[in-house]
Amino acid sequence: MTATDVAAQAPAVRHQQPGLAPGLLVAAAGLGGALLAHRIVPQIGVLTWAVALGVAAANLNLLPRRGRAVLGRLTKRLLRTGVMLLGFSVSIDAITALGAPVIAAVAGTLLATLVGTTWLGTRMRLGGPRSLLIGTGVAICGAAAIAAMEDAAEADEEDVTTAIAMITLFGTIALTVFPLLRSPLGLDDVQYGVWTGAAVHEVGQVVAAASPAGAAVVTVAVVVKLTRVLLLAPVVAGVSALRRIRSPRTGGETARPPLIPLFVLGFLACAGLRSAGVVPQPALDWIGTLQTISLGVALFGMGASVHLASLVRRSRAAVLLTAAATLFITAGALGATLLVVPR
Repeated sequence: MTATDVAAQAPAVRHQQPGLAPGLLVAAAGLGGALLAHRIVPQIGVLTWAVALGVAAANLNLLPRRGRAVLGRLTKRLLRTGVMLLGFSVSIDAITALGAPVIAAVAGTLLATLVGTTWLGTRMRLGGPRSLLIGTGVAICGAAAIAAMEDAAEADEEDVTTAIAMITLFGTIALTVFPLLRSPLGLDDVQYGVWTGAAVHEVGQVVAAASPAGAAVVTVAVVVKLTRVLLLAPVVAGVSALRRIRSPRTGGETARPPLIPLFVLGFLACAGLRSAGVVPQPALDWIGTLQTISLGVALFGMGASVHLASLVRRSRAAVLLTAAATLFITAGALGATLLVVPR
């Protein structure tokens, strides 16, 4: 490279640098707003608030152009990092302690919900990607699962935002209704914990729904919920594998999707480290914070790319599909719980 070439490139480099600071400030503001909103309304998770604030900021034209550009570059990388770090929240020992019947019931309910929701959404002409994301959010673990499935589903940011909005709506309804149904259904502590963990969408919503029954029930519900979180990796890997099989071989212009995404392998590795007990609790606390930061900024960036008018215009079918999926997993999880956890 000649001195002339270096001189010609230098202005371009200097021109790009000022955009970094506004982008980081936008990301910090979005994450800070989501954390504050969650403290005010804890029933809605940080990740859901991050998406909502991103949509609001973008559609009210509150984001600087350079800030949005940097945020867009950060989104994909932080999304994969956050999902990978989610593995540190999963203890395989705690999950296996539930016993094979409970694990099988949770897995069966999850798969039936995912497949049924995707099939029904396609029949409703909602589109395969959006239907799969809604099914993923209902069946597995809400916003984090939806974000992890985005690439495998070949979805766009509007699909992701729609799915998260639906999960928030019906998950909030569930955390209100579940405690009211416990007595009429005659569920004991273990049954109610298993049912809640197997049916309610977000981890935070599971805690809120189980809390009125006491700390012991919350523990059971969270462990059952984390069983669903652990299944995120094989489900995403399975969908990716199907997509790879179905994608046509090309002459090299476009790469086929990976058989198993690297961040899914990272998720499993992190879960293995947590289960091996080699990571001390203080480190797990810090990792949990990093996970929240990564996913919060990533989902704020996704929200910032959504056009609200188009989202609202196409939400009716999504509401109907999510309602049907929520009723299905609620009834299916209840039946499975009564079958494998007798009084």
